[in-house]
Amino acid sequence: MTSDAVRRVQSGSPWEESFGSARAVAAGDRVLVAGTTSFKGDVLYGEGDPYEQAKVAFTSAVEALGEFGLGAESVIRTRMYLAHLRDVDAVGRAHRELFEPVRPAATLLVVDGFFDPRILVEVEVEAFKGQRPS
Repeated sequence: MTSDAVRRVQSGSPWEESFGSARAVAAGDRVLVAGTTSFKGDVLYGEGDPYEQAKVAFTSAVEALGEFGLGAESVIRTRMYLAHLRDVDAVGRAHRELFEPVRPAATLLVVDGFFDPRILVEVEVEAFKGQRPS
């Protein structure tokens, strides 16, 4: 694959600059969206509410796909990272509401924590932009 086949999109997040990363990267027919929380700028949406944080994070991740002309229907894999096991049902509900028609492969992990203790959920999505089977 040549470097011409790779396209990167930045969101303006300060972490992208300090870590040297991109919000999303398209390589061939795949688009990968980096870990996304419910932060928008300096504001954390859904503080204390894992369902709301998951909705905001997934919505932001799908918005990043929009930079490549894709939406939720193109998602083939999701990853959900949770700070607490107790939040599995709430995060699962948010995932189902957005992705039930698509049913991507999904992974859910409980982690030791995030860089900001108010973050309860971080998500990643992968999408396919190639030809759809009929």
